[in-house]
Amino acid sequence: MATYRVAEAAEILGVSDDTLRRWIEAGRVEASVADGRTVVDGADLAVLAESLADSRDPDPGRAAAVSARNRLTGIVVRVKKDTVMAQVDLICGPYRIVSLMSAEAADELGLAPGVRAVASVKSTNVVVERP
Repeated sequence: MATYRVAEAAEILGVSDDTLRRWIEAGRVEASVADGRTVVDGADLAVLAESLADSRDPDPGRAAAVSARNRLTGIVVRVKKDTVMAQVDLICGPYRIVSLMSAEAADELGLAPGVRAVASVKSTNVVVERP
């Protein structure tokens, strides 16, 4: 399972390192120490990201100021697959992104809850890649 250093996890969530450290101290998300660094388990980070996305009120005026070509770094929170297709849900800062792709592509990318991914958005097409 993937783990993330505090700075990486904070970037994924769209918060400062200090904010994430306060959340860790308050017990909002669990952390451990690996190789002398504080890390957060990817699955725990996905749960926190999803709860943050549910509670945020994104700025409705921002969409008009953003181009159609965006790359949003985030964390996979859910993958639903059948034999042909996969639905991949990501939380990218305050945004929830959903991509439909072949199940084979999702498997090749190793997409699972807690994995860091990048959503490239152009019009109605969302492309997911691993950084």
